[in-house]
Amino acid sequence: MIRVFIVDDSALVRQVLTQCLDSHPNIQVIGQAADPLYAIDKMRRDWPDVLILDIEMPRMDGLTFLRQIMAERPTPTLICSTLTEQGSAVGVEALAAGAVGVFTKARLGLKQSLEQLSGELIRKVEESARTRPVALRHSVPAAESVVTATISPLRTTDRVVALGCSTGGTQALEFILRQLPRDCPGIVIVQHMPEKFTADFARRLDKLCQIEVREARHLDRVHSGLALLAPGGLHMQLKRSGAHYQVEVLDGPPVNRHKPSVDVLFRSVARQAGANTLGIIMTGMGDDGARGLLAMRENGANTVAQDEASCVVFGMPKEAIRLGAAQWVEPLAKLPKMIQQFGDSARHG
Repeated sequence: MIRVFIVDDSALVRQVLTQCLDSHPNIQVIGQAADPLYAIDKMRRDWPDVLILDIEMPRMDGLTFLRQIMAERPTPTLICSTLTEQGSAVGVEALAAGAVGVFTKARLGLKQSLEQLSGELIRKVEESARTRPVALRHSVPAAESVVTATISPLRTTDRVVALGCSTGGTQALEFILRQLPRDCPGIVIVQHMPEKFTADFARRLDKLCQIEVREARHLDRVHSGLALLAPGGLHMQLKRSGAHYQVEVLDGPPVNRHKPSVDVLFRSVARQAGANTLGIIMTGMGDDGARGLLAMRENGANTVAQDEASCVVFGMPKEAIRLGAAQWVEPLAKLPKMIQQFGDSARHG
């Protein structure tokens, strides 16, 4: 039984959400509140498995409450807000703060809208219940940033780091990218994220990081100190162009139910760059990227899977490990140092 708590200042929203969720035999709404301060008192008496949270509320906004929850007692949280309908900045902020999903409620025809979307809501609640959010720090103690694995020497100095992640990846990417120096290798990223969210997410990371982070454009060059994020709703591939690498941003059918797909990126990296790459598969539900990481390893790349203890969801890394795609299994805390070592190995031969 998945136990859900709803925080929304609209009595109608709370009523409709409760009706939708209680119609499912394995979901139970154990409580609801009109604002976070009422909610926390009730939740402390009976903590839920999943929290459904609005953004615009009296006394304390949902983002502030989410950050407090994630710092004190990380809980799978699904944002349900009208603010995510027109623009994605608030949704990106929520995901970066630790929310595992975003569900948009319409401004008009609210009751009918939520009832029509009840199947999607139930699916998101079920997915959220399978996650395990973690409270992430923005820096790690020196003792934790020592990499035990040694990156093997490669043949050329033009290097590419390929990252793939899904649920929990927004926080994990921020944790990694904020620690990278300006001379780090070029990075290409697929994070499962809806269309319009990726541009705001990239802008947010760009403000926080020493390196440049932006949403990829077709034929962007991959170079040191730049991280390119695949746009939501499109695939991204790596392409060799003379002595350099570029990305191709292309439309096409979903792969493993995703667009962008980690497998699409990783397989192109395996074909185009081979041993000149470091592939890292991180937290996420499902198996997207596992076979692509295996292709990278078979073509001489260095490959890493995030370990279970530091994942919000261990699905994608677990499948990669099962296939033998990962040379190393490492905690999130060690991944920034591995990327830096990979770049250093190029400069020092």
